[in-house]
Amino acid sequence: MSDINTTIINETFINFLIKAKKSTYANSNIEKSDSSRIGSSDYEYEEILDNKKYTYHDTYFGGIKFMGEEVVYCDTNNPIWGMNYYGITYDDTLGEEAMDNALRPALMKVGEDRNIIPVRGPIKFENNGYSYTFKTTGTIENFDGIEQIYKDNNLIYELHCSGGIIK
Repeated sequence: MSDINTTIINETFINFLIKAKKSTYANSNIEKSDSSRIGSSDYEYEEILDNKKYTYHDTYFGGIKFMGEEVVYCDTNNPIWGMNYYGITYDDTLGEEAMDNALRPALMKVGEDRNIIPVRGPIKFENNGYSYTFKTTGTIENFDGIEQIYKDNNLIYELHCSGGIIK
C-alpha cells in the first residue's frame, strides 16, 4: 500500500489548492459555510479530481485580530495538508477597507506568481493606495510565511503562517 502523503503534493493538488483558495475567503462574493466551532467563520470547497475527492476547509476566529487554519483532505477524513495563521490589523479604522482593497484582491492572485509557493498571495501587489507583500521560507510541504499590507508606507496589517504536509 502506498503512502498517500508521498505523492499528494503534485500538480493536481496545487491546482486544487489554488482553486479552493479563490473559491472561498479570497472571493468576497462567496458565502460562508456553517460554523464548525462556536464563534468560528468557515469556508469549504470540494472537487473530484483524478477520481479522488479533495476537500478544503478554512476556519478562523476574530476579525481585525484573528487566527485560523486551513486543511485539505483527500478521499478520507484524514487531513493531508494544512496551514495555521494569525493576523492583526494595526489600524482598527481600516479593518474592512484594508481587506476589501488589499487583502482579498491579493489573495485572488494566489498561484499567479510562480516565484512563491501558492499558499497566500503574490510576492507583491498594489491596489488603491495599498501595498501587499508576502514572503515565505521552505516549500509547500513545510513552510513559514509573513504577509504585510502597507498604506502610505505605514504597516497596517500583518499575518504569520506556517504549514505543510500532515502525516
